[in-house]
Amino acid sequence: MTTSLQERDAPPLAASLLAAALLLPGVQALADEPPAAGSISLRYLDYADRQSGLDRIHAHSPSIAVTAPVASDWSIEGTLTADDVSGASPRYHTAISGASHMHDERKAGDVAATRYFRRGTLTAGAAYSTEHDYVSRALSLNGTVSSEDNNTTWAFGLAGSRDSINPVNQVVVDEHKRTVSVLAGVTRVLTPTDIGQLTLTRTNGSGYYNDPYKLFDNRPRSRRENTVLLRWNHYVDATGGTTRLGYRYFSDSYRIRAHTLSAEYVQPLPGGWSLVPEVRLYSQSAAYFYYDPVYDAALGAPFPPGFANGADPNRLTSPDQRLSGFGAVTAGLKVVREIGKLWTVDVKVEGYEQRGSWRLFHDGSPGLAPLHARMLQVGLTRRW
Repeated sequence: MTTSLQERDAPPLAASLLAAALLLPGVQALADEPPAAGSISLRYLDYADRQSGLDRIHAHSPSIAVTAPVASDWSIEGTLTADDVSGASPRYHTAISGASHMHDERKAGDVAATRYFRRGTLTAGAAYSTEHDYVSRALSLNGTVSSEDNNTTWAFGLAGSRDSINPVNQVVVDEHKRTVSVLAGVTRVLTPTDIGQLTLTRTNGSGYYNDPYKLFDNRPRSRRENTVLLRWNHYVDATGGTTRLGYRYFSDSYRIRAHTLSAEYVQPLPGGWSLVPEVRLYSQSAAYFYYDPVYDAALGAPFPPGFANGADPNRLTSPDQRLSGFGAVTAGLKVVREIGKLWTVDVKVEGYEQRGSWRLFHDGSPGLAPLHARMLQVGLTRRW
């Protein structure tokens, strides 16, 4: 039984850790203060995706998160997650006949300690995750500095990760991947009802980037990534709700260029209820070494074009759908209920669809089956 290494092409752990630490929740610009109380949150995520004729990946992911103030100027927070992933992944493009079956369990945890100052914070964090063929470790250091009037907050950070890769098919043994991320950002109160944020992130990585379970997947051994994120929150006086808009531009040395537009609206209701509808639009160009599902005329599928004519078998190629040109739409709804002053319950449902023809500005990659996914998340939080 084989597994698809990092089936969903998430950003490097260091970049994820850094972004999570530095993107201020709700785009707040006021100077942070130690939490007045601690909290513990239990959360469960159920994820499933499919393509025509193939139920692909199904994941169950329970997690627990704890935040606690320490003394008067410190806080500690940590998260533990366990993922159970199973299903089938095409070995090239979206071909059902080439699907490899997998079952894997991933355990992950992170911890961070924050020191609060009069006009800023300093946070040190660490993260670790393990599955039977992949181990990742990451460290981060980040901080914020606020202006004297607390209307502007600058954020900065540095993170690094080191991953160890040992696929079960032994295509490689004890390979590694390393990343270093830096981040700088500014958040500003624009008006009594508007807050804006600009964040810049740069990630440099080196090492093994291939998916060892996909045929003819041979990627560069380095990757440089740049991200620009713009966010704007607007409070609506008439309804008491908040509109949250965002735009993200991503580019990398694979020549992928991606745009993400997101919008959500938080509407408080009587009785402690809140509704949060949201939508995201995504579009990306293909990596320069991705090849479309038009195979070699002599050998047929799944060989890259020209393979039979003496082309270099070590050339950069990939049939990975995640590196193709496509567009995607995500729509979701979150319902939150506060019970008294100590308890909060939330339920979130999302649907996702990805198609090559939905790419913006240019044609997307042809010949790929649409990808559908749904996500259900339930959470319970207790404050003390």
